Amino acid sequence: MSRHLVIYNPAAGRGRAIKHWPEVERALIESGVEFDVVATSAPLEAVLLAEKAPEEYSAVIAVGGDGTVHEVVNGLLRASSEGETIALGVIPLGNGDDFAKVIPPETAIGGKVFDWRVAVEKIAQGQTKLFDVGRLSVDQSDSDPQYFMNGMDIGFGAQAALNFTTVPKFLTGMAAYIAAIMKTLIDYHIPKVSIQIDDQAPFEQSTTMTVVTNGRCFGSGFWVCPDAIVDDGLLNVMVADGIGRVQILSLIPKIMKGAHTNEPILKNFLAKRVVISADESFAVEADGEVPYPQTTHLEVQVLEKKLKVIV
Repeated sequence: MSRHLVIYNPAAGRGRAIKHWPEVERALIESGVEFDVVATSAPLEAVLLAEKAPEEYSAVIAVGGDGTVHEVVNGLLRASSEGETIALGVIPLGNGDDFAKVIPPETAIGGKVFDWRVAVEKIAQGQTKLFDVGRLSVDQSDSDPQYFMNGMDIGFGAQAALNFTTVPKFLTGMAAYIAAIMKTLIDYHIPKVSIQIDDQAPFEQSTTMTVVTNGRCFGSGFWVCPDAIVDDGLLNVMVADGIGRVQILSLIPKIMKGAHTNEPILKNFLAKRVVISADESFAVEADGEVPYPQTTHLEVQVLEKKLKVIV
């Protein structure tokens, strides 16, 4: 069974995906890749498609951005019951394409991700590598776990992700994310949370943003944890103190360059498990999506080398 399922999101990249899809499809055929294709038309459709894919296919190819890949990853992990997945290929045609930046050869800070032509070559060759995945749950029954491949956060970043959906459509890529950040600066709230790293004692913290990542960047090129390694069995944690608008604005360009890690307002950890709780509810962003708009409890853990990625 070597046939691939291509899950193509025509809405990805605010027009990029639909513009390039005919060329991508032709290149896949010319490269000898055997595939069926389904174009998504609704949120979470890619989750259901990917969840059923292992019954008939040896790999799923996500054509779109990080949101598309996020849905596919969630479907694949559900299908495998958190065991090793079938292969995932990525053809990056989204706004940020941050996950593609950690697929070898990794994109340098400030660099551009490989284009769709290189992605097709990788898929035709079929070489794979096992990546770690982040797992999220918000209740003790663990009834609705979610998964992320780049990173998740609470606080400022989660609010910016919610605001991103209201950004004018003519803005794309980094410009769209900056617009969402500017809107968030007008009205944001600094939550006070309790954070537990592995088996250490919890500590209380007012935090502008707390980030847990497996990848090095998200948000269209914000290198939040530039030293993260996707297959080391560890999550990178960055906790930012509660700071004002001026400090946030001064921090943003440093994060875009990955030059912020020694800032005194930041705490950095490595962890296999992180627990975040609060008296007031907070939103949770993961890979640019918002799986939990409101919760007071969150558990994050690493699933080691469960996601098979075409590299």
